[in-house]
Amino acid sequence: MNDNKVSFKPILKGRHLLSSADLNAQELAQVLDTALDLKARLKRGEPTHILEGKSLAMIFEHPSLRTRLSFDIGMYQLGGRAFYLAPTEIGLGRRETPSDVARVISSMADGILARVRDHTTLLELANYSSKPLINGLTDREHPCQVLADLLTIRERFGKLTGLTMAYIGDGNNMAQSLALASALSGLNITIITPPQYWPDEEIVHQARQLANGKSFVKVSNSPEAVGDADVIYTDVWASMGQESEAELRRRVFKPYQINSNLLEMAKPNALVLHCLPAHRGDEVTEEVLEGSQSAVFQQAENRLHAQKGLLVHLLAD
Repeated sequence: MNDNKVSFKPILKGRHLLSSADLNAQELAQVLDTALDLKARLKRGEPTHILEGKSLAMIFEHPSLRTRLSFDIGMYQLGGRAFYLAPTEIGLGRRETPSDVARVISSMADGILARVRDHTTLLELANYSSKPLINGLTDREHPCQVLADLLTIRERFGKLTGLTMAYIGDGNNMAQSLALASALSGLNITIITPPQYWPDEEIVHQARQLANGKSFVKVSNSPEAVGDADVIYTDVWASMGQESEAELRRRVFKPYQINSNLLEMAKPNALVLHCLPAHRGDEVTEEVLEGSQSAVFQQAENRLHAQKGLLVHLLAD
């Protein structure tokens, strides 16, 4: 084996990652272990060209900072290359069908990352792709972000099992991926949101089955449910494509803002996370986001390391 390569056995080779639930508990832990290993090696200046000669094609229907950069730089640091495909270059579903796009790209690239509006588009791409397909965000889930979230919590506390996260805000794709991944990792989670914005009941049921009594998955409409939280997490109140609802959502979600008063309800020194971009003054105040309990920029950096951990398990020989 090349001296620049980390010694480990890829456990996801050839598989798609469309949902956090596509991993089992052991696989999730192994991806995080690998991410921590690769992060430590990078800090020591050790090259890790595990994916030398490998390519990743990246399809984007939505704008992206952290997803694009983490996979692009991640492939570079692992010795491979990433190729960005803009919406105008593909015209997914207009110029070319997802099935055609998947078959063409997977005949050339070793893997595909897709950040698309509709989860159904991702499923069609996966159905026709002969190479691993990674969900870089859909309206249903954002599993790649969640890997970085769990990595950040594990770094801070040294564990996941037995801790409690309070996710407060819109019961959106982030809430749904967090519910599934938390259940797999033994992390307790309470999703706190107005009843009309609760996460998909099917996903909550699935998360509870995955938890299998090892942790709890709760949904509440009371901001006071942050009281047991070791970690408080939020996201924007109006996601991409929901801009027309922004003013309504701002009024509805105002009691669910992470501010100093809400932070005092949680455990002392509870960790504050946000997947970014943040609307300061809406879902989180400037004071909290820039405060000593915030780990949002460690969390953002960990997108790189978590994505590298995932990539090597999907694409390495």
